[in-house]
Amino acid sequence: MTGERETLFEFRRIGRSVKVTAIDSESLTEVSFLGPANAGEAELRRIAIAKLDYVMTKNRS
Repeated sequence: MTGERETLFEFRRIGRSVKVTAIDSESLTEVSFLGPANAGEAELRRIAIAKLDYVMTKNRS
């Protein structure tokens, strides 16, 4: 779903965790989650996109 759209990411470290926020620039749908600080940025982005796709699909139903 987010293939052609721009997705904005914010990474904020909170102790041993990272709060990841992803926003779809077209629909302004926002999701966030906490992940381990030692996880790679690419993995956190992949999870954020998957969650954003899930929420956007659910909202269309």
